[in-house]
Order: sequence, then structure tokens, then C-alpha cells
Amino acid sequence: MAYDIIGDVHGCHEECLALLRKLGYVQKAGWPVHADGRVPVFLGDITDRGPDSVAMIRLVTGLVERALAHYVPGNHCDKLYRYLIGRPVQIKNGLETTVAELSALARDERQRITSAFLHIYEQAPLYLMLAEGELVVAHAGIRASDIGQMNRRVKSFVLYGDTTGETDEKGFPIRRDWAKHYEGHAWIVYGHTPVRKPRWYGKTVNIDTGCVFGGHLTAFRWPEKETVSVPSRQPFFPEKFHAFESNP
Repeated sequence: MAYDIIGDVHGCHEECLALLRKLGYVQKAGWPVHADGRVPVFLGDITDRGPDSVAMIRLVTGLVERALAHYVPGNHCDKLYRYLIGRPVQIKNGLETTVAELSALARDERQRITSAFLHIYEQAPLYLMLAEGELVVAHAGIRASDIGQMNRRVKSFVLYGDTTGETDEKGFPIRRDWAKHYEGHAWIVYGHTPVRKPRWYGKTVNIDTGCVFGGHLTAFRWPEKETVSVPSRQPFFPEKFHAFESNP
């Protein structure tokens, strides 16, 4: 099976459609489908911060419900889920944009969108093991020793990364560079931490190229092991990108 893994969209619906077109998907019965049977895989954080989170929920839930795509959650998905089921969360750091969009919908449509999102979130795996274990898709990454495990510690790592609990001078959570030490057999495709261009290190690749911050929206193609990107239509905020060294 061939896959197109799409990095953090964050409500950038137009860029997502542009990327799917560039990857060769065409509209069939109202949904993007690839003639060669390729399957899009959404890497989490489909909502928040960007201009059209509701449209992204419609797109991803519709594709997943029709078995035309895969989806794994990100930390923003987890927070939106907790908000929608009534748990106390702080409506900030991007969630406020999605809440505003949902609040502007007619009551029946809001209920439909909410139900669809809750369903795919509750059915989604924490991370995906594809290509007979050769490929792992995890929002913020995963340690080699944790592949195949599901527990609270692994969930925290997969959704939020290898955090120290501290923040840097820019206010970013300080994260250990787990990818630099990854020595597993499987390829790990992840996002979560915005970088100016896809960041390759060993058998890992970070494809969150900061679309919502004016960078690019990127997909990783399997089995080709190559990336495809489209430029963002959003304002550029260079301070939002992290500087990691790439593979020497």
C-alpha cells in the first residue's frame, strides 16, 4: 500500500486541498481520491489557529468514515475532544479559533460536526503502524522501545513529545531531541514541532513545516520516502519555527 502522510494542517483547508491536488488526488463523488489507490494519512492537529478548522473536520471525518484515509490524533485534537465532551480546558493557544467557528454554526450542523469528530477521535489509534511495521506515524514521535505499547506515558510522548516541563525564552515547551537518538528499525513520520523544511534524522522525518505560521504544508510519500510541499497562504511568523540540526 502507498501512503501520503500529511503534516499538521491546523485549519489550513485550502492548502490541504492544494497539497492533495499536487499529490495527484482528484475529486470523485465529492471526495479526493487517487487513481493509484494511494491513501492519505492525517498526522493530527487538523484544527486550531488556521482559518477553516470546521472544513478540515468535515474533510477528514468524511474521508475516514468512507475508508478513504487514516487519521491519528495530535495534542490539539486531544484538547478539542476534551472541550467537546465537557471537560474543563483553557480555550487558548488556537482552540479559541475552532470554538468560534463551531459557535457560529447552526445548532444542528454544530451537533453533526461535533458527533463526527468525536467518533473519529474515539476510533483513532494513538499511532499507526503501517507497511508491516516498516512505517510508524505518530504525531510528536515515538521511542523505538515504545512501538507496540499503549499506556499513559506513551500517550503523553506521542501527543506532546519528549518534554521537560520547562519553557524556553520564546515560550516553547523545552523538548528533548528524541529523533537524534532514535535507532529503531521502522521509519517514524511525525510533526508537532514546526520546522522551516522537513527535518530528516536517521529513519525519522518531521513534516510539520508550519503551514499555519506561513511556512509550507508537507506530505511524506511512502514507499518513495520523499516529501512534497505547497506554500502557505497564511502570514509568516518566523519566530514560531524551531531550529534543529538535520542529519549530518
